[in-house]
Amino acid sequence: MSREGVDHALRTLREERDRISASLLDLDGHQGSRLLEGARLTGETHRRWEDAKAGMLALWAVFDAYQRVLDEAAELRERSSRPDAALLIELSALLAGPAVELPDEEVPLRQRTLLGPRERRVTLAEAVGLMTDAYAFVAGEIDAADAAWSALLLPLEEVEECWRETARLAHSLDGTRHPELDRIGRELTALGRLVRTDPLSLVPDGRPDTARLDRVRTALTALGDELAGVARLRDAYAEHLARVTARIEEIEETEQRARDAYARVLTKIESPNLPAPGQGLGAELRDRLTALERLREAGRWVELAGRFAGLDRAADEALERARGELRLSTGLLDRRGELRGRLEAYRAKAARLGLVEDDRLTGLYAEARDLLWTAPCDLRRATAVLAEYQREISACESETGSRR
Repeated sequence: MSREGVDHALRTLREERDRISASLLDLDGHQGSRLLEGARLTGETHRRWEDAKAGMLALWAVFDAYQRVLDEAAELRERSSRPDAALLIELSALLAGPAVELPDEEVPLRQRTLLGPRERRVTLAEAVGLMTDAYAFVAGEIDAADAAWSALLLPLEEVEECWRETARLAHSLDGTRHPELDRIGRELTALGRLVRTDPLSLVPDGRPDTARLDRVRTALTALGDELAGVARLRDAYAEHLARVTARIEEIEETEQRARDAYARVLTKIESPNLPAPGQGLGAELRDRLTALERLREAGRWVELAGRFAGLDRAADEALERARGELRLSTGLLDRRGELRGRLEAYRAKAARLGLVEDDRLTGLYAEARDLLWTAPCDLRRATAVLAEYQREISACESETGSRR
């Protein structure tokens, strides 16, 4: 190389060395690197960070060897402002030849012997290539871990804060530990430990896998909604209590009306084929309500809410059952009243048609009236006779119309 070529190469290589040095220092001081160095890593992240640290040490070792060659070349150049041919040859060998001696760990296995690795030298340009590859690997591992933490830590902390708020609410409602909340807490603790010590295990394909965290969030949200409902029940318990008490009173009243109606049916309807109304559902619900009052006095709101919901459902079912039994009994009596009304309506129609003296119709009317006004009433027979009475009136009406 000429003197000018040597001076140009030295300037270029010094600038390149400064950029490399700055990049290595930035990589050492990167936030992700500091986090990895300070964390107690486990699993996949620990393995990859150990590999990255080894790569970083090797990178600095190659850089030191690279820099020693540059320093040696600069020192040689400073010996003379006008270097002779021998010096230029030596400088050329340093700047363009295989002058950088690689550290032992950078020598490939195939180039080693039983007595140790053979000496391997590369050019400055080749050393830069080796450092570039090593830098890309180390930076990639640091970036992967940093990206994993960035994607997972904030959602994790949000869920953890949600758990703490839910735990405070649960404690204010019951003062005891909540089994489901404890289960979610244990799962969240294990997941938090994994995120903080082995985030790369949750990034199997380069994208954060938040499925477990999402499941915990969903379960916690559901539990939080449930506990919020308990809090609303606690704050408006007097209104809820009054509502359920009124419904129990309605059940008791409806049960009594059903029993009274059933008793009337037995005396007024022949073979009603009705089941006897249920007994004592209202009283049973009152006992359950009294038990809830004991839970309220003890401040056990979570347990109370579950039992209150069951009582609420049972009251709805009991009221519907009592109403159904009342409808069955009153339905038969209403049916008798309906048949009575229809009989009188048909008799009035027969009178308009001038059929009052018809023996057949008179006999059917008398039979139907006797059935419907006699206790117990045979509703089946009365219905059949009334239908026959209607058909006879219709037949007579048709016959009269055809004669006209």
